Amino acid sequence: YGDHRDLHLSLRRQRQMCIRDRSYKRKIDFEDNYDAIIIGSGMGSLTAAALLSKEGKKVLVFERHYVAGGFTHVFKRKGYEWDVGIHYIGEVQNLNSPIRKMFDYVSDGNLKWEDMGEVYDRVIIGDKKYDFVKGVENFKKKLISYFPNESDAIESYVQMIFDCNKTMKKFYIEKALPSYISLFLSSFFRKKYLKYSSKTTHEVISSLTQNKELIKVLTAQYGDYGLPPKQSSFAMHASVVKHYFKGGSFPIGGSSEILETIDPVIEKSKGKIVVKAEVKEIIVKNNKAIGVLMEDGKRFYSRLIISGVGVFNTFDKLISDELSQKYGFKANLKSVKPSVAHGCLYIGLNGNATDLKLPKHNLWIYPDNIDHDTAVANYLKNQDSDFPLIYVSFPSAKDPSWDSRYPNRSTIDVITLLPYESFAKWEGSSWKKRDESYEKLKESISKRLLDHLFDQLPQLKGCVDHYELSSPLTTKNFVNYQKGELYGLDHTPNRFSQKFLRPKTPIKGLYLTGQDIVSAGVGGALFSGLITATAITGINFMKKIYK
Repeated sequence: YGDHRDLHLSLRRQRQMCIRDRSYKRKIDFEDNYDAIIIGSGMGSLTAAALLSKEGKKVLVFERHYVAGGFTHVFKRKGYEWDVGIHYIGEVQNLNSPIRKMFDYVSDGNLKWEDMGEVYDRVIIGDKKYDFVKGVENFKKKLISYFPNESDAIESYVQMIFDCNKTMKKFYIEKALPSYISLFLSSFFRKKYLKYSSKTTHEVISSLTQNKELIKVLTAQYGDYGLPPKQSSFAMHASVVKHYFKGGSFPIGGSSEILETIDPVIEKSKGKIVVKAEVKEIIVKNNKAIGVLMEDGKRFYSRLIISGVGVFNTFDKLISDELSQKYGFKANLKSVKPSVAHGCLYIGLNGNATDLKLPKHNLWIYPDNIDHDTAVANYLKNQDSDFPLIYVSFPSAKDPSWDSRYPNRSTIDVITLLPYESFAKWEGSSWKKRDESYEKLKESISKRLLDHLFDQLPQLKGCVDHYELSSPLTTKNFVNYQKGELYGLDHTPNRFSQKFLRPKTPIKGLYLTGQDIVSAGVGGALFSGLITATAITGINFMKKIYK
């Protein structure tokens, strides 16, 4: 086992170095032509690239950051490693689930997963604790044990989660249909899903129960999609809840394994991921996307351009104002808005997860005697009020390869809502070169988050070796979301009624991918890549992957 582990780690380091060496500013042997150029290297882009590569297409992926992978990338500092976006994934322990089949297909089966155990989320409201346990029947029984007078409501709630998710497939199939088919059959494919997506999460759940504490517990995962219950679409809520019914898992080796197992699939067809490569503009001629213009003035041509950097970046920055007005992109963007911004406190500790008694499950910490929406509203008015939510993840406890890679060290991620407006005054300043007042604000937030962590895990006092807080400006710098948003677009009821959020654009040869055209998170972005590849090729990839 030791030899096998050392070989794996050696190959992993070689892959990481190989990807980093593909800096646009270095000499790279580009092919004369590419079947597709993809802008951005997030989960949607990587999936679309892998699927097209498996069909023999030669794909060129441009990433402006010096690390590829979008929110799946990791960073290292002070002898530690942190995952910036992936904290747990659902449904991958079932070898036949759609998401597991997808991950296996795009990684050639080389991406491995570790189960987090019976409890995947622990909800903490004041002094009360509620565990979310894997298995639908177990989940219901556990909730009923907390709320014995609400058994009918809990049963109805779980059934409604499944009913909503059953309508999802047709809704997203419609996004991949050719325009002339969608024109006639759109209502047939979308109607049932819109019945759920057009209602807020609170509207649906409050029709089942008036127990405020139960509503608060059932909606405790709202941080996974960014909006509290009275603002979020129930369809988004239902998608997240069902996603974790069978438990949570973590990629063995960390979330960078996603990129490192997909990259060889792209390279098999002579494709390439290039970092430090910023696209300035999509070249459009006679209503056709024909290539991209880079920041240094170089041009690369292809008949197929895919943007995975979000609809605001694509239509506001990569398409000329004239074309954006002509095709209605500017008007479309007025009907949606960016999702919530966040901050993450990355903590490094002396000691391994076992000695420090770190759990594998996540913690969701909320203030007592106040509903989620009111807590968010109070905080947005005054950031000195209680944090509306605090999410804590323990990646070093979840990854069985961690101790062999970072012996006697551990990491924790603590995430909370941080409004972009609170940091707007430093907009335009450079990363790591912002003034003392910026650092002072971050330090005060960090101390508050550490206090909450120590309230739950007091044994960690004195074990913290390093910590640093990312702000919305950090997210803007590295992921290029303009207001530091975590989930692309807000998942409101209105968002799901927008027909322009689909892969194919009115410009011939220009397609979109990423969480904006499906939904929040890695799972949503993964399936966006599938929908985009299906819209481009006409291939039913889900059927092909299952076969």
